[in-house]
Amino acid sequence: MSWRTLPLIAFDTETTGFYPETGDRVIEFAAVEFALRPDGSVDRVDEHQFLINPERPIPRDASEVSGIKDEDVARAPVFAALAEKIHAVLKRGITVAHNYAFDQRFMTSEFSRCNLRWPNPPAEIDTLDLSRRLYSEAREHNLAALSQRLGIVLTGAHRATNDARACGEAFLEMARRHDAPGELAEMIVWADGIGDPPKTGHLLRGEGGVALFGTGRLVGQPIEEHPDELGWMTIARERGAGGWQMTFPAEVRAWAERYLRVRASGRNPQGAKGFGPLDWGIDPPVGAL
Repeated sequence: MSWRTLPLIAFDTETTGFYPETGDRVIEFAAVEFALRPDGSVDRVDEHQFLINPERPIPRDASEVSGIKDEDVARAPVFAALAEKIHAVLKRGITVAHNYAFDQRFMTSEFSRCNLRWPNPPAEIDTLDLSRRLYSEAREHNLAALSQRLGIVLTGAHRATNDARACGEAFLEMARRHDAPGELAEMIVWADGIGDPPKTGHLLRGEGGVALFGTGRLVGQPIEEHPDELGWMTIARERGAGGWQMTFPAEVRAWAERYLRVRASGRNPQGAKGFGPLDWGIDPPVGAL
């Protein structure tokens, strides 16, 4: 299956702070949906943008970055009123974001308040990671620097729609310049993203696209709740007739390693969008990550 047959959903959030675990909330969500032609060029672009009442005051620092103030969201809907609509957008295509872990963490927190899980789209790609891998010699990998490197115009940074559009265009340009494979599964490996588990039965997609253990003591349980078990699967060995050998097939171990790097290891700076040196506009000092 060619990944270009699926919508490309580039998304972004603006938030009241860095940490949903301590009560920070989403104040703006945007997804820019690119419909692609078979050659990868853009056929149509649709924007989905929502201001959201966070049900708490917006700190001054957050307003200074995004320009969004309390009065702008006072009459906006709360997230619960938009949750189903946003959920449907995210699950229908390949999702990309710049510092994916940050946005995914906030959205997962917001969905959980509405008894929804993260929608587990067909593919999850981080353009920050992709930039670091493809342009390892560059000192800066924030969205502004990446856009400039690729000749993409980014105006009105730190508003969700503008950032999401630039992120989607950046992914497509990197895919074009660096000959991304056409097959969906191969492209996900190329981008070091997350997609469906290998069809070996060891890991499965359950209801709502949730990745589950297909075998072993945790069969049927979501892997996101047991990253230690997934880590064990990457190194487990057993003694056979020819000596010690790996318990799980190579493709399962490779998928598990990618999942742990992307979702569970914290490799992305979790507070990397906001008001300090880890802001998209200012990369941290060398050695800070």
